[in-house]
Amino acid sequence: MSKVTVIPSTINPLTQMPLGQISKRKVAAYARVSTDSDEQYTSYDSQCKKYEEYIKANPQWEFVAIYADEGITGTNRKRRINFNRMIDDAKAGKIDLIVTKSISRFARNTVDTISLTRELKRIGVEVFFEKENIWSFEDKSEFVLTVLASAAQEESRSISQNVTMGKRWKMQEGKTSWAYNRFLGFTKTDEGIILVEEEAKIVREIYRLFLAEGKTCMGIAKILNDNGIPTPSGKEGCTWKINNVLSILTNEKYKGDSKLQKTFTVDFLEHKTKKNEGEIDSYYVKDSHPYIIDKSEWEMVQAELVRRREIGASYSGNGPFSSKLICADCGCFYGPKIWHAGTKYQRTIYRCNDMYNKGHDQCMTPKLSEEDIKKKFVEAYNRTMMDKDALIEDALMVKELLTNVEAEDKAIAEEQANIEIITEAANRMVKENQFKVQDQDEYQRKYDELNKRFNEANDRLKKAIQAKNLKLAKALSIDTFIEALKKSPEMITEWDDKLWNVLLESGTVNRDQTITFKFKNGKQIKI
Repeated sequence: MSKVTVIPSTINPLTQMPLGQISKRKVAAYARVSTDSDEQYTSYDSQCKKYEEYIKANPQWEFVAIYADEGITGTNRKRRINFNRMIDDAKAGKIDLIVTKSISRFARNTVDTISLTRELKRIGVEVFFEKENIWSFEDKSEFVLTVLASAAQEESRSISQNVTMGKRWKMQEGKTSWAYNRFLGFTKTDEGIILVEEEAKIVREIYRLFLAEGKTCMGIAKILNDNGIPTPSGKEGCTWKINNVLSILTNEKYKGDSKLQKTFTVDFLEHKTKKNEGEIDSYYVKDSHPYIIDKSEWEMVQAELVRRREIGASYSGNGPFSSKLICADCGCFYGPKIWHAGTKYQRTIYRCNDMYNKGHDQCMTPKLSEEDIKKKFVEAYNRTMMDKDALIEDALMVKELLTNVEAEDKAIAEEQANIEIITEAANRMVKENQFKVQDQDEYQRKYDELNKRFNEANDRLKKAIQAKNLKLAKALSIDTFIEALKKSPEMITEWDDKLWNVLLESGTVNRDQTITFKFKNGKQIKI
C-alpha cells in the first residue's frame, strides 16, 4: 500500500500571504448616502468619522482611506465615482479589506454585489458587511449575499415604484413640481414659484427677436453671447446654443402652464429615461404658476416655428420680412440688400435674392423699400378687416377641413398592421431556420424580401404621420390666427410686426410693384 505524505500549505489561498506571517491588513471603508437632505449629509459625515475611528482602533489593521459618495443612488454603479476609485485601488493592491455598513450601501443591484465580491475575492480582497455580519471570504457568504442582495434590489424597486406612484398622484391632482432653477426667469420661495424680473426680461427679448425681428435661434444665440447674457444654467464659460433658445421658445412653462411626465424611467436599475410618446399618461396643468409670455404670443411663436420648418433651409433670419416676401417671377424669397454702403446715401432695399443668379435672367420683379412694404401691408390689413366676422367664419371653415385627419389615421392604422404582420413573418422564419435544415440562399432571399417590405411600409407610415402632423400644425396656426383676429383692431394707422407675423402667410411681389398678400385663412388681397 502506498504511503501518502501531507505537505502543509504555506500560502493563504485568499490573501496569497504566507501562513502565520504577522502583517497588518490594509483596510478601507465605503460610505454612501442617497439623498441631498441635510439629515442625510449628517449621516454621511458620521459614517466617515465612525469608520475611520473603527479601523484605526484595530491593531491588526492599517487605515487606508474612506471612500464615499454623496447624494448618489446605489442602484447604478456608473455614477459612483469614489466607489469605482476604491475598486481600482483594490485591484492595484492598495487594499486588503473593505468595510461597509450594509449590502444596500454597497450596491442594491444583485448582479453588481455578487460579481464585485467574486472579483475582489479572486484578487484576495475581502468585504465586510457590518449590518449583516458577513465576511465575503467565509464559505457560505455568497449564498447569503445572493439572498440579501436580491432583497435589497427588490426594496429599491419597491421604493422607486412608490416614489413614481406618489409623483403621479400629485400630477393627477394638478400639483406641479419641476426644476424651476433650470428655467430662466423663475425661482421658488415659501409662497411658491415667483418671477425673477431681470431674467424674465431676457426671455421676453428672445421672443421679441424671434417674432418681431424674424431672427433664427442661431441668430438669437449669437446676440445673447455677444451681449454677455448668462445661460439658464448660469455656469461660467457656458455659451448659448440653438437648443437653449429653442427650449425657451417651445416650453409651456413660460406661458404659465405645466406639462407633467414628459419623460419616464424605463429601467430603475440603470435609471434610463425616455421621452413619453404616449406610453404612459401625461398631465397638463393650466395657470400653474405666473407667466412670462402671454399665451397668445406663445401660440404665435409655435405657429411661426411650424412655418419656418416647412420652409426649411431656405429660411433667412434677416429681418421681419424674411421668408415671407416671394418673387412672382421665380418663386424665390425677397431679401435685404444694402445700397451705397459706407456713404451718406446708404439705404436698405428688398429684392429677389436670386435675381442675378444664373437661370433667373427673366426675373423682372421690382425692388422695394421697407416703407413700401409696411405701407402696403397696413392697407391690406385695413381692407381685409372691413368684415372681421366673415373673416373669422372663413377661418373656422378652413380649420375644420384641416382637422379632418380620418384618411391619415386610416393610412397609419393600415401600415402599422402591415408592419406587425411582416415582423411576425420574419420572426417565424428566423426561428424555423434555427431548427430546420434549409437552403440558406433561399432563406436569405426571402428574408431580404421581408426586410424590403418592412422598410417600404415603415416609410409609408412615416409619411402618413407627417401628413397628419402637418395638418394639425396648420390647424394650430389657424387657431392662433382666429385668436389674433378677435383681439386685433379693425383698423391700424401704422405698421405692427406682431400682426404681420401672426396673420400673414406670405406676400407675393408682382412686376407692376403690387403685392398680393395671402393671409393664413387663405384670403388674398392685391395692393
